[in-house]
Amino acid sequence: MSHHGVGLRAVMRSVAFLTAGVLAVPLLTACGGDQDEESKPLAGQDIAPAGRARLADGGTLRWAVDSVPETLNTFQADADATTTRVAQAVLPSMYRLDANGRAKRNADFLESAKVVDTEPKQVVLYKLHQQAVWSDGREIGAADFAAQWRALSGKDSAYWTARNAGYDRIEKVQRGANDLEVKVTFSRPYADWKSLFSPLYPKEVMGTPDSFNDGARRKLKVTAGAFSLKKVAKADGDVVLVRNPRWWGRPARLDKIVLHAVPRDKRTEALAAGQVDVAEVDPAEAERIVLASRGKPTPLQGPGAALTPSRALPSWARAHGSDKGAARAEAGARREQRDAATRYAAQQQSLSAFEVRKSLEPAYTQLALNGADGPLADERVRRAVARALDRKEIAGLVLKPLGLPAVPVGSHLALSGQAAYADNSGALGGEDTDEAEALLADAGWVHGGPVGKPEKKAGEKVAGGEGKKAGGQSASPKSSPKSPKGSPKASPKASKKAGKSSETSGEDDGTYVVGDDEKPYGEPVREDHQDPRDSQRGHAKTNLAHVGEQPAREHSDRGGVPGGAYAPKGTPAAAGAAAGALAKDGKPLTLRFVLPSGPGSATLRAVGERIARMLDRVGIHTAVTKVSDDSYFKDHIANGEYDLALYSWPTSAFPATDARPIYAKPVPAADGSLNVEQNYTRVGTDQVDQLFDQAIATLDEGKSAKLVRKADARIWAAGGSIPLFQRPQLMAVRKNVANVGAFGFQTPRYEDMGFLKKSATPGSKP
Repeated sequence: MSHHGVGLRAVMRSVAFLTAGVLAVPLLTACGGDQDEESKPLAGQDIAPAGRARLADGGTLRWAVDSVPETLNTFQADADATTTRVAQAVLPSMYRLDANGRAKRNADFLESAKVVDTEPKQVVLYKLHQQAVWSDGREIGAADFAAQWRALSGKDSAYWTARNAGYDRIEKVQRGANDLEVKVTFSRPYADWKSLFSPLYPKEVMGTPDSFNDGARRKLKVTAGAFSLKKVAKADGDVVLVRNPRWWGRPARLDKIVLHAVPRDKRTEALAAGQVDVAEVDPAEAERIVLASRGKPTPLQGPGAALTPSRALPSWARAHGSDKGAARAEAGARREQRDAATRYAAQQQSLSAFEVRKSLEPAYTQLALNGADGPLADERVRRAVARALDRKEIAGLVLKPLGLPAVPVGSHLALSGQAAYADNSGALGGEDTDEAEALLADAGWVHGGPVGKPEKKAGEKVAGGEGKKAGGQSASPKSSPKSPKGSPKASPKASKKAGKSSETSGEDDGTYVVGDDEKPYGEPVREDHQDPRDSQRGHAKTNLAHVGEQPAREHSDRGGVPGGAYAPKGTPAAAGAAAGALAKDGKPLTLRFVLPSGPGSATLRAVGERIARMLDRVGIHTAVTKVSDDSYFKDHIANGEYDLALYSWPTSAFPATDARPIYAKPVPAADGSLNVEQNYTRVGTDQVDQLFDQAIATLDEGKSAKLVRKADARIWAAGGSIPLFQRPQLMAVRKNVANVGAFGFQTPRYEDMGFLKKSATPGSKP
């Protein structure tokens, strides 16, 4: 999993790490729940805009993606970000997002759409573009709308759909006064009707369960966009799109777009080798490309950067010493380093043809607090965690080095610029360590309390509005159609087994307790590109991933190992844990903090380290466990095998529809498990559910937005998740490519992408 978010309407609100009641709500009226002020995006697009007249006609744009999609049907559970990208380029959409993340009519397909009746039932009338046709020449019309409604209505279980939100509220779809009109009647009012039929598949795909389930997984015979699908070559890692000769809109400037699968840790090499023209990159790779673009190499980067004078002298001595074996080995190592330096310099020369275009993604990273059981089942402890955090500092840690606005996210349901956005964080309160300590004391967690064997208590797995545990329900989540592929219907036994296996997998799956030592922690620093041999010599480079990381073995000299859920049963707590720790009922306050260990998760690990230190200041210790990326979500987040975790949610122009499964109160399933949908924090309340229901049934857009803001304020107050920062979007793009890059909220316009004419000069970049 890339942890970087996919198109929200593609399948579900998928977890991205780039990555989700009613309680007593303090000073709710002052927290922004009823604000109507229009906000603006924190960062605009960065796509090197150029008029079509400046673009050459033709060319192939090679675009790095995470994978070749398993399906081309965005309504299936295994659809991914590449599925969404293909659909945007080759299929109709009635609405698309603008630069503020708001739905706007797509004039290429839709002349108008409006609610023409509300009584006795809501009726929406679509008037289609007169020239809108499928690639086989057939007009786009009511038959396609009706087939998609029937497939996604949820009434026929033979269709393997991932979601049916909105379509389940439709009563009928009819032809209007002519073939270009489509009349949709709803059985219940639906505020987010603009979310429907985007994308729109032809009736050939949606018409039968067989064609829906299997007909669009590897091919789309009929399309209707600026591009059409030529082939999916899984062996080559390519999805090839070509100009659609029947396209009635502005002709595509490019002949072809090739979506090429490239792992994230291989993208710099792919760019340098000329394999791709566009790639999303991580901060360290972005910095390398910026330096190459400016033609400013530095001795602090590249192979040999770690060879300081103090290390160079022993190297020289070994190479010229009397030990012939050591001399040969050192001479060989020096040759390898020279070769690596030569390759690095050649790559930097190639990378000078690229630039980094940056903005903020329509997604945010949050700290999730599992309220199912343990200390975090108490709302006072969850609030204490929140009050201990300096969210502005955390946002600055990630965004300031990139030159992006370091503003904490103030809403779970929208981002600045979107219609439903308001900063409702006041419902929970900002950083206040005194208040955090008072909340912990009120919850019974005191300094110097006796630490012994805790008593077993019958526990509830749902955190309710007043922080109490209800009885008799299992925390095992029941799979829902909206869950990501691989999200299990887990039993406690299976969850424990998965948790145990993941401890020994990944790059560094050690557990260590933050707060059981007196070591200072350092500031995260730039990830330098150093000698590849350093890792073999044991000289780990300092970067966002490694700052403050302390393997479990570092605690071995203190007696015992860190306590927490991932320590073997019967293992003594780390020495000193009882002395200054907060304790209650004989149990120290230590939270399981699970983080991913993969190469693309360095930023998350740096953020996790900073959070752990902030919590330590108020007496909350954390047992940090790093697990492989593959097991991070399915074995830990989905199964509830964590107390604290970091992952991201994309935001939507339709939060009343798309966000409800994330914050809905978990309910018991018929088999005794707990259906959490996508609410992996297990924190929810009836009132939040009611506000979502009211918002989705209110056709007045202003009133609906106010209800969404009220729901958000109560989600803040529940303390199940704490939004931290909007995710950065860093795109490496060849300098002569225009209208491509960091799109921000806006849906890309594939027909306007292209290469600048030789006479056109690329815009200068700072």
